[in-house]
This record gives sequence, C-alpha cells and structure tokens, in this order.
Amino acid sequence: MITKMTGLLTRVLDDEVRLQVGPFEYQVMVSEAVRRQIQLRVGTEITFHVSEYFEGNSSGSRFVPRRIGFNTEAELDFFDLFCTVEKIGVKKALKAMARPVKEIADAISRQDARWLSTLPGIGATTAEQIVTTLKRKVTPFIMLSTPPATEPAPDAVVDDKGTGKKSKGANKKVDSEPAAAEALVTPADGRLIEDVYEALMGLGLNPVEARTKLDSLLTCGKPFRSMQEAITLIFAQKG
Repeated sequence: MITKMTGLLTRVLDDEVRLQVGPFEYQVMVSEAVRRQIQLRVGTEITFHVSEYFEGNSSGSRFVPRRIGFNTEAELDFFDLFCTVEKIGVKKALKAMARPVKEIADAISRQDARWLSTLPGIGATTAEQIVTTLKRKVTPFIMLSTPPATEPAPDAVVDDKGTGKKSKGANKKVDSEPAAAEALVTPADGRLIEDVYEALMGLGLNPVEARTKLDSLLTCGKPFRSMQEAITLIFAQKG
C-alpha cells in the first residue's frame, strides 16, 4: 500500500489533482480544504500523504482504484477517523472536509452539531452522529498548527546553498510595473487563501459561492497582499 507520493503537480481540478511521478501521471482525490492550499502550486513538486481504496459499482462487477491525498499525515489520520462514523463513507467524508481539520475537530469537541451541519453533505442527523462518535477522540487534532505557507515559485530568487549563486530567475529585472506588481502577489500563502475563504463564508456565502469567488480572484491576475485587499477585489469584479 502506498502511504506517500511526491511528484510534479500538473493539474488541479474540482475534486482531484494530477501528480506526475516519473513517466506516470496519477489521479489523487483531494478535499476542498486541501485544494485551496495547493491550487497555486501547479508546476511545482508536492508531497501527499495518501490512502487507497477501491470504488465499485452497485453490481460489484467493476472496481476502480482510487487514491486520496492530504498535505499532512495528521489530516489523513483525521480523515480515517471521520470515516468510522456510521453512514459516512470515503466520498462523503472527503466532500465534508471543506474546512481545516482543526476547525472541524474543534466543533466536534464542543459538540456543535449546528456548525457541523454546514459542512457539505452533512445534515443535522449526521452531525449529531459525528459528535456522538468522535467527541472523545478529536483532542489531538484540535492542537494542530496552522497549515504552512506554500513554497516559493520556481522563478523565485534564492541563494544556492550558501555559494552565492542565484537560482533560476535571479537575473530577471523588476524595473517594469507588471513585474513589480507580481513581486507583491502573496495569494500563494495558503493561510491567506484560507482567511479569504472564511471571510466570504462570514459574509453569508455558502461553500460553493465562496469557492467560486475565491477561484475568480486567484485567476484574475491582480495582486493582493491582505484579506481586505482580496475582498475588495472580489466584490469589484463584475458578475
């Protein structure tokens, strides 16, 4: 069984990504929370902690291998724990994990079924079942640290192991306005992306609307350095 995969992130889709490992490209299913953390890392190397399962049809005549990926081993452990709740299978658990693990674990610990029922695919009855099953098991996940910021882009200027030599992109000039603006772009910070998503939810948008707004922001090409700037850009866009 494969437990970890490292490769080139080639595509980020709605609920899956594509990872190039040598001559092979693998499909890796991801949660919405993971997707937000990595969606700006296309073209860079990334490591997933993975779990595997077989997806079958109702007749049981065809089984398709699937891989599910998370940024950390703790997130994967929480996913496995989440799947122990009655009537929550792999797909439902993955869909429900649209918020950071720490937030979900905290809601379970304080027995906030109402908050849990706002997760995609989780109704009031299921939320109560989650609390009943997991309320005494989530303490380690409440202590998780904030997800780390994403790595620098390939063209970032860095010193090569103290030799004084510059890596790829070091000779590029930043005397033009577009280049200067690009240097100020910080949405690659996973924490900032998460903060913007939370702010949109706080403004009354549902998860689908918040995700659509966030995707639109990240593809508009305009720089932002704070949550306030990001929200301003989002609501300045037409439509």
